[in-house]
Amino acid sequence: MNQTATKERKIKAVHKAVYEPIADLITFRAMPTEDFSMNQVDPFILLNHHGYQEYKPKNAGLPFGPHPHRGFETVTFILEGDLTHKDSSGSSSIIKAGGIQWMTAGSGLIHAEISSEEFKTNGGPLEMLQLWINLPARQKMVKPKYTGLQKEQIPVLSLEEGKVTAQLTSGNWWGMEGAIQSMTGVHLALFSFQPKGSFTIDIQEDQNILFYVIKGEVLVNSSPAMAHQIIEFSNEGQSLQVEATADSIVLVGYAKPFGEPFVAYGPFVMNTKEEIIQAYMDYEEGKFGNEQALM
Repeated sequence: MNQTATKERKIKAVHKAVYEPIADLITFRAMPTEDFSMNQVDPFILLNHHGYQEYKPKNAGLPFGPHPHRGFETVTFILEGDLTHKDSSGSSSIIKAGGIQWMTAGSGLIHAEISSEEFKTNGGPLEMLQLWINLPARQKMVKPKYTGLQKEQIPVLSLEEGKVTAQLTSGNWWGMEGAIQSMTGVHLALFSFQPKGSFTIDIQEDQNILFYVIKGEVLVNSSPAMAHQIIEFSNEGQSLQVEATADSIVLVGYAKPFGEPFVAYGPFVMNTKEEIIQAYMDYEEGKFGNEQALM
């Protein structure tokens, strides 16, 4: 820390992700937790950690066939394996290990998230994160949009002479812009650490922090955190200091909270129950596109 050192961000609690497998897919839900002690970090509303696991050859792949969404964004980090995306707006891609997918569901679309034919034939390692980010009321019905980026298309920042590397998904980090321009000012980055690698960053008190340990063990403002743990911060203090005690990977995000009421039900996230009912009606009436075309 320099001479203008700021007060450390206060940690409220450390929560362990809950093991909730989906079919044969190993899944840890970091948010919301089973007892709702960690319900959301506005505007971040859901975080699932899939894997790590090894798929055998001739497998069925990921179980996420065609399904609808409205009112929020999904960000998927492909750590191992691959992810085939198809949606009713016409977007499609196969993103491999190290890549990301950012989808703005907005007014509504149907998408499928499945494994490639190559992966289903050959098998291999699989690990992914999926994060849901809320949209404010004024943007919930924006036109859907999808961006898929391979590893080499994502800016990487090296810190501490290479002991820490930051894969910059969105926002501005130490003067470098991330790959995606977020509509709502969301900052997201994946940090990979060698042992003793560290960084310090100031995050304004009006920003909520998302901090999830994917692998390894780190010290966060001198408090230990390990794999499958999510850190809950207060909004007191600005400085975030992270030091790895082992090879580690951490997801860090921050954004201004919307402070709006929201209702999450099934695949929809809206501001009122009535809007949820309308979303189901619109989906059933075919207004989200042709589901059969994605089968």
